Amino acid sequence: MALVNTDFLDLRSKNVVVIGAANKKSVAWITALTLEEAGARVTHIVRDEERKAEIAQLIDKQRGLHGGGVKEVFTCNVESQEEIDAVAKAVGEARGPIHGLVHSIAFANYSEGMKPFHETRREDFLQAVNISAFSLVALARAFKPYFDEQAAVVTIGISTTRMAAENYGYMAPIKAALHSSVVFLAKSFSADTKIRFNAVCPGLLKTSASAGIPGYLDSYLYAEQATLRKQAVSTQEVANAVAFLLSPRSSGINAQELVIDAGMGVNYFDKSIIEKMR
Repeated sequence: MALVNTDFLDLRSKNVVVIGAANKKSVAWITALTLEEAGARVTHIVRDEERKAEIAQLIDKQRGLHGGGVKEVFTCNVESQEEIDAVAKAVGEARGPIHGLVHSIAFANYSEGMKPFHETRREDFLQAVNISAFSLVALARAFKPYFDEQAAVVTIGISTTRMAAENYGYMAPIKAALHSSVVFLAKSFSADTKIRFNAVCPGLLKTSASAGIPGYLDSYLYAEQATLRKQAVSTQEVANAVAFLLSPRSSGINAQELVIDAGMGVNYFDKSIIEKMR
């Protein structure tokens, strides 16, 4: 009798690049831990040397190392194509073939506080789309020579870009560009590869990055009450979905957005919320 494979995700010994970890609450960091639990070999790419030191320290603490974690962390400013090309070459040659890539990068300049959307500064919008959306295109192109022929790429979007949340500013249009880029990358790469591109699109999360959004807490608490289960989406739930989309078990899923919002999107008229308005 043939032995049954009990490793459902089949990620053991797969090489996965995770881009965007900033601290222990980051979606990228929780995703990396989840992938390692499944047996994957994770390489981190972070924004700068400060982030590198912090993530390397987390790796050391997690694995009981003493300085070894730094070898698994590379730096890259995704506003620089030269740095993107260089880090892809360094990681690809050292860790390839790359079976999966996680893109968890978002940036918006709220230094002047929240403004009406029509007052968005051109330079802020263009910087945000460059870092948060075009970086996926640039990284995919740079890593293409180092991808396994059936690699999977997953980016982190948002549950809806049609909800005009005032305190999210101009980031929803940026995320819409990211979501669209997933579709066009999937089509473009299909010409000569079997590499898949998908987005995991969570509802409101409790992360360090979200804490920097003006008025976010009130929106988060509302979103929690709007879920069907009256419990907010956890970062771990997002990481689980990413791991699945990276795995061969999701081989038939390509160019898709997987919404993780605990039913919030269908529950805006929940009786308990309406009653509070009386």
